[in-house]
Amino acid sequence: MRHHFRHEEHGSEPLPEVWTGRATNRMQWLLAVAGGGCLALGVKLAVDATWTTGIAALLMAVIGCFAAGIMILYGTLAFVYVVVRIDRHALDVRCGHIGVPRRHIPLSHVVSADFAPRVTPRQWGGWGCRWRPERGTAVVVRRGEGLVVTLDDGGKFTVTVDDAATAVRTVRARLARMEREGTSRTDGATQA
Repeated sequence: MRHHFRHEEHGSEPLPEVWTGRATNRMQWLLAVAGGGCLALGVKLAVDATWTTGIAALLMAVIGCFAAGIMILYGTLAFVYVVVRIDRHALDVRCGHIGVPRRHIPLSHVVSADFAPRVTPRQWGGWGCRWRPERGTAVVVRRGEGLVVTLDDGGKFTVTVDDAATAVRTVRARLARMEREGTSRTDGATQA
């Protein structure tokens, strides 16, 4: 994890036209193995069962193993990593191998961007897409630095991403450009 907070306002390197950042959580692969184990147990129960113990109990066990395995696999594969993309018009967040959930925020709806040096799953109640009334919404895939944007409706959106300070500088530069060009919030929304 790199902290670039000192350079948040005056970065020496020029900002790219499209900034892309990523954060990865390798520990979630362990949960994916557990999900695969649940699926394998469901298959083993279905194939090796004697079916004399009662079909209802066996069917519930098999369905339960399959359901638990699929839910664990989806949850882990969806939040193994997050990709953040900032261009002239919007901030896009895409999660995991599946690409869902996604969040598209037009920059015309962003009021400010801030650097969060330490975002933890504990602050948000775990990994994944989270909502807390006092904090807003978040996509948390690991502990570390993050980007926090304040929206024009008063809400906040937080995402964990490597090199979040550059993401903050990029959003601020885009907002300043929109301000200089006189782009109103409604004009920017139609461009996105």
